[in-house]
Amino acid sequence: MNVNSTIKLNFGRIRELTQAAVTSLEQTGEYLHEEVQQAQVMPFDTGNLQNESTFVDTSESKSGKVTLVSSTPYARRLYYHPEYNFRKDENPNAGGEWYKDWLPGGSKENDCKDAFKRFYKRNSGV
Repeated sequence: MNVNSTIKLNFGRIRELTQAAVTSLEQTGEYLHEEVQQAQVMPFDTGNLQNESTFVDTSESKSGKVTLVSSTPYARRLYYHPEYNFRKDENPNAGGEWYKDWLPGGSKENDCKDAFKRFYKRNSGV
């Protein structure tokens, strides 16, 4: 018994799907940034940490990585010390470890995965 098969790859469509994945990943990073702001969980004194100093770094998105960066020198100290007495007048849910709801085991752990699926479906036309 002889069996032959021919496979023709549509490289144009593969490139489109790959670009749709990159774009969707970047949009998911922006989505998380907006969700954290809307949840009002970041410490807020002047708004610098939440608004100007936290941004989505998409420089490695083609490698499958985006990073939500807080560029202030005090961000790490505030994040890893939830015992601090955070002001609640601007952000009523402010505290340390403000991303924990979106991490595995958190109440919103699937939000980014679901957002990526929505973005990918829209961007790829699948």
